[in-house]
Amino acid sequence: MSTDALHIVCPHCHTTNRVAPADLGKAPDCGKCHRALLDGHPVELDESSFDRHIGRSHLPVLVDFWAPWCGPCRMMAPQFEAAARQLEPQVRLAKLNTEEAQQLAARHQIRSIPTMALFVGGREVARQAGAMGAADIVRWVRSQLG
Repeated sequence: MSTDALHIVCPHCHTTNRVAPADLGKAPDCGKCHRALLDGHPVELDESSFDRHIGRSHLPVLVDFWAPWCGPCRMMAPQFEAAARQLEPQVRLAKLNTEEAQQLAARHQIRSIPTMALFVGGREVARQAGAMGAADIVRWVRSQLG
C-alpha cells in the first residue's frame, strides 16, 4: 500500500480512486462520477464488481453474503447498515446477493447465510456466520483488524 494515497473503489461507478489518508474523513468524492466515495452505506456488489472492490481497495472490505428469501438476512440488513455508519471510513461494508451471484458464493464456499467475510488486501482474513446486531458487527470487525 502506498504511504501517500489509498486506493478506494467508487461504490457507484466502480472506478478506483486515489485518496490521501488525511482526506478520508473529509467526504472524498469520485474523480469520475463525482459522487461520494464513502457515504456510510453498504455497497451492493455483483459478479462484475466484487473482484474490483475486494482486489483493488486498500480499505478492508466486510462482505455480507445474503439472499432475499433469508429471514435472518433481512433482519440483519438494518444492523449491517448501522455498522457501515460506524466503521466507515476505516472499513468498507458491502453486500452480495448469493441468489444473483451463485458462482461467486460457491467460489467463496458460502455454506450458510448470512455469512460475513472480512477481506484485507484482496484476501479473506476472517469469517462469521449468522445474524448479528450492529454493535456486535463493529466489535467483531475491530477485533479482527486489531
